[in-house]
Amino acid sequence: MAIKTQLVVIGAGPGGYPAAFRAADLGLEVTMIDHEKNPGGVCLYRGCIPSKALLHVANIINESEHAKELGITYTKPKVDIKRVAEWKNEVVTKLTGGAGFLAKQRKVNYIQGNAVFTDSNTLKVTKEDGSEETVSFENCVIATGSRPTDIPGIEVDNKKILNSKGALDLESIPKEFLVIGGGYIGLEMGSVYAALGSNVTVVEMMDSILATVDKDFSKILHKKLSKDFKEILLSTKVLEVKKTKKGVNVKFENSDGAFEHEYDKVLVSVGRKPNSQNIGLENTKVVVNKRGFIEIDQQRRTNDPNIYAIGDVAGDPMLAHKATHEGRVVAEVVAGEDVAYDAATVPAVIFTDPEIAWCGLTEAEAKEKGIDIKVTKFPWGASGRAITLDRTDGLTKLVFETETERLLGVGLVGPGAGELISEGVLAVEMASRASDISLSIHPHPTLTETFMEAAEMFFGNSTHVIRSKRK
Repeated sequence: MAIKTQLVVIGAGPGGYPAAFRAADLGLEVTMIDHEKNPGGVCLYRGCIPSKALLHVANIINESEHAKELGITYTKPKVDIKRVAEWKNEVVTKLTGGAGFLAKQRKVNYIQGNAVFTDSNTLKVTKEDGSEETVSFENCVIATGSRPTDIPGIEVDNKKILNSKGALDLESIPKEFLVIGGGYIGLEMGSVYAALGSNVTVVEMMDSILATVDKDFSKILHKKLSKDFKEILLSTKVLEVKKTKKGVNVKFENSDGAFEHEYDKVLVSVGRKPNSQNIGLENTKVVVNKRGFIEIDQQRRTNDPNIYAIGDVAGDPMLAHKATHEGRVVAEVVAGEDVAYDAATVPAVIFTDPEIAWCGLTEAEAKEKGIDIKVTKFPWGASGRAITLDRTDGLTKLVFETETERLLGVGLVGPGAGELISEGVLAVEMASRASDISLSIHPHPTLTETFMEAAEMFFGNSTHVIRSKRK
């Protein structure tokens, strides 16, 4: 069969399906291709959503344990791991099914299959039943996402040696669980397994977890996770991972020498790489850089003028919400609107406990750019709301341009940081000044007050923190 369409979207993740839906809303004839039954992509099926569902379970368990400090004692939770997995799957099914319903309502032609370019205007689609279709298009959006990065010599079988997908399947809870990689995915999944009863060890080659994150935040998280996890091994290499009858034997090396340990399961979590291979890009004019990312311009257009790329496959930051925004932009570009991707900042959130969130320039990035900055920090130990929650392990940090008072960046660590960061995003996008934020009345008692008081500290007049006044 041959299909002709104005726009074809390859990949139905958080970039692909918003692009398809927005284009359909603008009156375009849209075809969307993905190997799953419904739209959703890695984010809904094997990433953002199932992991946050499990982190919610972990938070409930941790809250019940923490309640002892407040004079409330619960019996030890009994975990029905089968039911937990079922509930997580129900969440995924509800959201992906909803996305499928929205696709039908918008009359998007959804094809379940694998697409490969045969030229700059044609795709060969191999469907689930093995049959093939040809799709010719006027415009195409590549939204193929990314996949877990492999470590040479370590074979993932998702039984004993897992990647993020296998870890989310939650077939059983291992007694001894090793996470290779101290990035956000490994720490989030480590937090889940620790709450469910595993003795979690994290091994990281660098000298800190979350090596690219502001040290003011990663240090606070490290302190908390050191209590939750059995061990965090920094500046340590993994020499060998070998499956045994009982589990997995892992050999390590650090400054003290080589050592080894046996684990029931091992999670390999050392990053993700773009899905730009095996889709026929060599049959187009699309250019892929050395890191595997597709090169694009501000309108997300590739070197092939009618082919666009968005999301993880198109470069950092590899975040779902960035892909969604790009998807909407590119749909409007295809529809003939004069728009471009010009976001001032893309927020990032790490959903551990405590959470870490940031947007805009970090202190280190601003200094690297040679910007004269003033940094203010408001410790949550001075927050009335944080004290009522018995969660003073938090910090709000603002980065201002000294001369103009303009807010350049925001960082937070603490429970709920992912919800709080949006105010920072808006402030950075609107080029807010310290006075704009400090004079905006925030409700009391809330954690958002820390944002206002951190801004007040620019002038040296924060109510709850003593600081020398600005000259």
